[in-house]
Amino acid sequence: MQAPGQDLTIGDLARETGLTPAVLRMWETRHGFPTPRRLASGHRRYTDEHVRLVRQVLRRRDAGIRLDVAIAEALGSSMTGTGSVFAETRRRHPRLAPYRLRKSTLLALSWALEDEFCARAERPVLFGAFQHERFYTLAEPRWRELSRVARSAMVFGEFSSTGATEPPTRVHLGPDAPMRREWSVVCDAPDLSACLTAWELPGQVDVPDRDRVFESLWTVDPVAVRDAARVCAQVAQAAGVPEAQVLLYDLADAPPTTVTDIAGASALLNRVVAYVDRFGG
Repeated sequence: MQAPGQDLTIGDLARETGLTPAVLRMWETRHGFPTPRRLASGHRRYTDEHVRLVRQVLRRRDAGIRLDVAIAEALGSSMTGTGSVFAETRRRHPRLAPYRLRKSTLLALSWALEDEFCARAERPVLFGAFQHERFYTLAEPRWRELSRVARSAMVFGEFSSTGATEPPTRVHLGPDAPMRREWSVVCDAPDLSACLTAWELPGQVDVPDRDRVFESLWTVDPVAVRDAARVCAQVAQAAGVPEAQVLLYDLADAPPTTVTDIAGASALLNRVVAYVDRFGG
């Protein structure tokens, strides 16, 4: 038996769960589960929590539940408790460098991402975090248009009502929800994926709105985007949104192995520069 609290190799995880390393690698490739921590050498490392979740999947599979559904349930139950897109993205992808940006710059970056990726992607899954309803109200016409081309679209914030009949789906966040302090735009699609996530630094009560500073990161890595999308779907599921469970099933699979093409990433970068130059001042 492995001592509790120690990192597990893939061989250790296989012995603890009765699976083979080959099956665990196949699950990771096809379903994005279990997701290991990678050493600098590329070797996988797991925790006791991975053991628990794999055993949970096996119990559900043995009870007749489809493997992909069992994995989606496990992913939904494994939310770290942070409920934070920014924190989970940083934890799972420590190589992504965060930068401190003013809200005015984040606005320009968000518009660029929405115009270059969200509006052009093929049937994307879209998530947006707006903190407060008054901020979303300003962006509502834009997000309604984006929802027309999306497979699913959800927005998060402090909403007085979530009963809007037109998409996107509104997800109300309680006063203690970590995402109430976050800004996120997540576009998960087979052809174009991108994520912008930011956390508002504390102590800015007297700072003018457009000058508020956020610790921010953005990426076009499909794996990082998929992880951010899963967190959003998990938060929506916890909030009681019916369609969130279906999304978790879909997002349980690993994203396409192809990365965003250089031309697409360059187009986004060029639009970002243009928008920041025009609107970010």
